[in-house]
Amino acid sequence: MRANNILYDRHKAVLPNWAPVYYEEPISLVRAQGRRVWDQNDVEYLDMFGGILTTMTSYNDPHIVAAIQDQAAKMIHTSTLYLIESQIELAERIAEMSGIPNAKVFFVNSGSEANDAALMLATAYRRSNQVLAMRHSYHGRSFATVPVTGHSSWSPSSLSPFNVNYIHGSYRYRSPFGDLSDRDYVKACVDDLDNILQVATSGDVACLIAEPILGVGGFSHGPDGLFKDIKNRLDQEGILLISDEVQTGWGRTGDHFWGYQAHNIVPDIITFAKGVGNGLPLGGVIASADIMDCFKSLSISTFGGNPLVARGAMANLDVLIRDDLQGNAKARGGELKTGLQRLSEKYDYIGEVRGKGLALACEIVEDRKTKKPDQARTAKLLENAKSHGLLIGKGGFYGNVIRMAPPMSITKEEISEALDKLEKVFATV
Repeated sequence: MRANNILYDRHKAVLPNWAPVYYEEPISLVRAQGRRVWDQNDVEYLDMFGGILTTMTSYNDPHIVAAIQDQAAKMIHTSTLYLIESQIELAERIAEMSGIPNAKVFFVNSGSEANDAALMLATAYRRSNQVLAMRHSYHGRSFATVPVTGHSSWSPSSLSPFNVNYIHGSYRYRSPFGDLSDRDYVKACVDDLDNILQVATSGDVACLIAEPILGVGGFSHGPDGLFKDIKNRLDQEGILLISDEVQTGWGRTGDHFWGYQAHNIVPDIITFAKGVGNGLPLGGVIASADIMDCFKSLSISTFGGNPLVARGAMANLDVLIRDDLQGNAKARGGELKTGLQRLSEKYDYIGEVRGKGLALACEIVEDRKTKKPDQARTAKLLENAKSHGLLIGKGGFYGNVIRMAPPMSITKEEISEALDKLEKVFATV
């Protein structure tokens, strides 16, 4: 482990303290295949977090690798001031997949940039700097996305270009409405929205930005249909809905291709990133032509949708559709969730098992009655998982949520292996 320790010392010397790495003894991953990765000491791990939901299909899929290699041999980058056929083709495919009528697509490099661009669109279109966001949400680290992140652990600055108000709905476990029935919970959240609109805004709100399932917030979500009732109220005021699909897009939830579809709505704007590039830096915004074309000035993204990432993303989508990875996410996610629920019956420090498809989480508590967060045990679970050759993630407002979101090609045998390892991990704390 000495080589990793030396590398960590170098990391701390030149990289910021606020950019964390996992584990008491951090690891350096150097190669991968399928759903497995190896560190520089040749220790093998089953990856149940996929680079924070970014390795969507798998590591080193031959079809994707061939497309990237072919394009790299021709041209990696050309200015977006020129026509890029692969970019246009990718935009055509995504626009058709989006569900938004007459859709246009703008490509950027990350989820933060995608949400930043969507907020700029919405505020320009509505000519208002008033924005609504969800409590416990996370939308990025840019100057525009930090203020709409309802998660103080990831909000280093109080400065904002917006007037932001936060509403209830996405985090039910500790919500004051959490014990209500689904129907009454939705009504309480819509009543909260209505109250915010009446007492905390001047009436000309630009948009609500919302994750269908919280990402960094710990894979929590409200009942299906919540955002339908919320959007009905927004529509009365002409307020746009931005669906942040950075972590919920491309079939990961199993039942739907986009997270918003669980609510029987079509948002005004969709943002995406992470999985679409399968590790290549690619994000984007989808909106109807009237919204997308509302800018009165010029703007570009230097790298967004360049030839290399566009070819790689198209090959990635080919694999996603060819292998029905949405269907696999539903099947394998169901097996994983059943296994986690079985563990929660055995270990009373698992306060809640939640999520959809292959985006699942366990909230770790000291006591189920008080729901007191147990950050220390969560950290220990993360460490023990690594020692058993399993990579999992962490999240939640209190840092007490274990997150699992493996590549969507994960097999039935690998789910069984992960659950066997998790049984040992949970037994040791």
